[in-house]
Amino acid sequence: MKCIFIVQGEGRGHLTQCIALENILRSNGHEVVKVLVGKSFSRQIPDFFRRHIHAPIERFESPNFLPTPANKRNTLTRSVAYNMFRIPAYLRSIRFLKKTITESGADVVINFYELLTGMAYALYSINTPQICIGHQYLFLHRDFPLPEKNRSEIRLLNLFSRLTCIGACQKLALSFKAMDDDTTSNIRVVPPLLRKEVFALQPTKGNYIHGYMLNSGFAESVMAWHKRRPDVPLCFFWDRRGEKEVKQVDATLSFHPLDDKTFLEKMEGCLAYASTAGFESICEAMYLGKPILMVPAHIEQDCNAIDATSNGAGIISEDFNLDKLLEFARTHKPDTRFHAWVDSAPQAILHAIRPDVLERYVSKMRAAGEF
Repeated sequence: MKCIFIVQGEGRGHLTQCIALENILRSNGHEVVKVLVGKSFSRQIPDFFRRHIHAPIERFESPNFLPTPANKRNTLTRSVAYNMFRIPAYLRSIRFLKKTITESGADVVINFYELLTGMAYALYSINTPQICIGHQYLFLHRDFPLPEKNRSEIRLLNLFSRLTCIGACQKLALSFKAMDDDTTSNIRVVPPLLRKEVFALQPTKGNYIHGYMLNSGFAESVMAWHKRRPDVPLCFFWDRRGEKEVKQVDATLSFHPLDDKTFLEKMEGCLAYASTAGFESICEAMYLGKPILMVPAHIEQDCNAIDATSNGAGIISEDFNLDKLLEFARTHKPDTRFHAWVDSAPQAILHAIRPDVLERYVSKMRAAGEF
């Protein structure tokens, strides 16, 4: 089977999921003919993604969240205003997606939460079946317990998620735990997609805290805590534009540009992990049995953090107050069931793209006038 990937380039998680899925498909005789990645001025494709993806990569301009002036939490108002201004560019991207899908000869489009894919299916007649994959589709599941706070932002997030999956015959919702499928909404609950390198790690309990921040403005919070506790080694990764080298602040604090190999090596040997609550790195930390502190950078990560906390993975904070993490780490006990759940991911994904399964869902959509 020939597949074409379309990936939202915001953050690290969708990119690593894309790498993991390409490896699963290639290992089972399938082909990924092309990977299309949405781009923005505030993010750049990490070098590790280019190194690990085998298929040709092409980029297109895509909507994205804008960070606040302090480069910490994302703000919906500024993001909406900016993206409205960029609509002509996005219309060109939609035409590019339609043309590329049609000419690729792919049997299926796999959409990693890219909004313009849904827009392309809404505006054009595209006959190639689409499967959407992402943790965000779990928030649309009838049995997912949405947080009570920020209800208006959650409604906007779920509206955005529904727009990304217009025309999709299946929505694969990545989840921390097994749940029943939501057949009414065509939501199939599947395990997280972790890169093969994670499974080869042998975790140890070191003396340092490992971390990742989506928005580099959180570095101020980390440095403020470090001034109070310089005795605790800190090794943080950030997505700071233009930073290509390690910034060694002093003997016990360093900031690293995104690098997949070094990131996982540091995860393997850390005492605990602190992050802005991206789904992918939380799963990696859970798989390696690390206690986690989560500092959400936007509403989607608020939901991630609440979900992870309910599964015993860690605790939530408004800033990088690592005292809370050190305290939590003293009593943290990893959930060994998570290993078996993650290990079943290839089987679940391969079942979802089987031609007979795709045809069953497409037939259902045709009967409902949706395809």
